Amino acid sequence: MTRDSIAACLGEDFLAQALHREYRHVPGALDVAGLMTFDDLNHILAAHRLQPPRMRLSRDGETLLVGGYTAPEATRRHTVWHRLHPAELRARLGEGASLALDSVDELHPPIARLCEAIERELRTRVQANLYASWTSTEGFGVHWDDHDTMVVQLDGAKRWKIYGTTRPFPLYRDIENPGEAPAEPVADLVLHPGDVLYVPRGVWHAVAADQGVRSLHVTCGLQAHTASDLMAWVSEQLLTHEDWRRDLPLLAAPDVQADALDGMRKRLAELLDDPRLLARYAAAMDGQAVGRMVPSLPYIDTVPANPNLRVRLTTARAVLETGEDAVTLSAAGSIFEFAPAAEAVLRPLADGRTVDLATLADAAGLAVEDVAALVQELVAGQAATVGSLL
Repeated sequence: MTRDSIAACLGEDFLAQALHREYRHVPGALDVAGLMTFDDLNHILAAHRLQPPRMRLSRDGETLLVGGYTAPEATRRHTVWHRLHPAELRARLGEGASLALDSVDELHPPIARLCEAIERELRTRVQANLYASWTSTEGFGVHWDDHDTMVVQLDGAKRWKIYGTTRPFPLYRDIENPGEAPAEPVADLVLHPGDVLYVPRGVWHAVAADQGVRSLHVTCGLQAHTASDLMAWVSEQLLTHEDWRRDLPLLAAPDVQADALDGMRKRLAELLDDPRLLARYAAAMDGQAVGRMVPSLPYIDTVPANPNLRVRLTTARAVLETGEDAVTLSAAGSIFEFAPAAEAVLRPLADGRTVDLATLADAAGLAVEDVAALVQELVAGQAATVGSLL
């Protein structure tokens, strides 16, 4: 995969002009060699018990019954799971079904690294779902998503019809329905390997492998951050004030209720007047993001001072802040504070690199034992993982 940023692949003006606003298609934006293949998909399907709805088949907008491509099997512990039936699976796919596999970033490291690259740049949680199709039958019909998506075509070709919006910025839990999709598409695109398509939430679209070849693509869904999310976070910050924790005067006289509302309004206005409020919110969300945690086995007690042991953060959204007396790392829901010399250890990790302990020790002018102790704190806080083959 190219080392260029996903935003750069989509154009210099992507962040200012397209993000959250309009679709964008860039042919040949990414080198997808080694990212995901049908062989990789075969291995995942064979090696994991992927129960519906995580792995599912759909055709013409309907989800197929799981019994059409799996066989129930009881375990010795009296649980039942659905064993994939390869012949029936191929039959359903040949009949026009599309295969969907949710959260493939948790199953395939190259896709996880793609998601982390997007997370690092766009500062939001990303989940990748994989889709495979063999016929011109639409798997999901004309529909919209409640999150922005980055689509990367991996193999073959797929037609995307973009229909525009009927309700700007719809939510998963909303008070109105977007209604019916527009009758005519505003764009008709065919994606080939390496093409990237960005589709904002709420944009109606339909997808079909109607080019006479199979199709494999991954859709990276971006978590939305709305004013509603901001206000929920602001409400938590206001809990430091007693009058924000006090019971509401629901049974009091109107003048008492008016005074209570006036007090709440003033507290809220104080926070909203802070020009750095959105930056504070973004930093808080980044520091809380848990990422893709890894247990670092076999090291259940301490991280050994092995110079060749490799380390990386489990989150792509760590926040590193430096001061005169300390350096602070907020990552995976924890806050770590170290001496200033630790910045040379933490900086490459916060930038998304995987580095061995010896390299980090040399960069910081510290002993490998000291770096291992620092990394042990990160591992204990689930913000880092270590291993020989990361």
